[in-house]
Amino acid sequence: MTMAADAGIDRELLRQVEADVARALAEDVGGGDLTAALVPDGAARATIVCREAAVICGQPWVMETLRQVAPSAVATWHVADGGRCAPGQVIVEFVGPARGLLTAERSCLNFLQTLSAVATRTALHVEAVAGTGAAILDTRKTIPGLRVAQKYAVRCGGGRNHRMGLYDAILIKENHIAAAGGLGAAFAAARRLGAGASFIQVEVETLDQLEEALQAGVSMVLLDNMSTAQIRRAVALAAGRCSLEVSGGVTLERLRELAETGVDRISVGALIKDIRAIDFSMRFQAAPVERAAALAA
Repeated sequence: MTMAADAGIDRELLRQVEADVARALAEDVGGGDLTAALVPDGAARATIVCREAAVICGQPWVMETLRQVAPSAVATWHVADGGRCAPGQVIVEFVGPARGLLTAERSCLNFLQTLSAVATRTALHVEAVAGTGAAILDTRKTIPGLRVAQKYAVRCGGGRNHRMGLYDAILIKENHIAAAGGLGAAFAAARRLGAGASFIQVEVETLDQLEEALQAGVSMVLLDNMSTAQIRRAVALAAGRCSLEVSGGVTLERLRELAETGVDRISVGALIKDIRAIDFSMRFQAAPVERAAALAA
C-alpha cells in the first residue's frame, strides 16, 4: 500500500499517524488476536458503512492500520477525507486476508468515528459563520496523544488550527501577565525571547486591557469571555490595529452573532472536546474469486 501518497499527507504527519496506530494496536491486539485465529486465513472482502450524515476523516489512520496488520490488503475509497457522506453510504471497500481485516476492524473504526466526529462538528461551525469573514479555530483541548490527528480533522472540516502546543507559539494569559509584572512587561519579554514562535498573542478580559495591549504594539489579541456588546466595542476600539480572536463561552447557537461583530477569528474548544462519535460499521462478504486468486499469488 502507498498510504502517504494516496492520502496526500506530508512526512511529519505520516510519522505521527504511524505512532498513533502503533499505540492503538498495542493496546487492542497486544500479543495477538485470539478470536481472529479461529478463522481460516483466506481472502475476504469487507466494507465500512457510515450510518449517518457526516464529514469523513481518518483515511491515513485506516490505511496505516492496514499496513501494520494486513499489508497485502487493497482499499478502495468512495469518500475522501473532508468529503460528505449520506446515511448508509459505503465509505471504503477492502480486499485482503480475513484475519488481518478482522484484527484491524476495531482500530479502523475507532479512528474513523472519532476523527469524523471532529470534522463533522467543525463543518457545522464553519457553515454557521459563512460570509462573515471570521475563521473557526480549534484549541489545545484535545484527547491526550491524539492532538495531531484531531487538528487534522479540524482542517478536514474546514476549520483552522490554533497553535499546536506550548512550543510553537506564545499565548500570554492572565497568569503570565500577573507573574511577569504586567501586560507590557510580559509582551516585551515575549518579543525578546520568542524569535522562534509562529505568533505572539495576548489574552485580555477587559476593554482597558485591550487598550493597554494596543499601546504596547500587540498585533494579535484574544478576547476572553466577553459579552457580545463588549466584543463590538473591542472591534471599534481596535479599528484594525490588531487581529481579534474571540474565545470562551462560544456556543453554536451564539456563533453567528459573534462572527457578525467583525472579529477575525473564533476559537472553539467544543470542536474537539464535546464530540459524539459518528456511527460506522464494518461488514464482511465473500471475496471476489479473481481478487482472492490475486492475493494468494
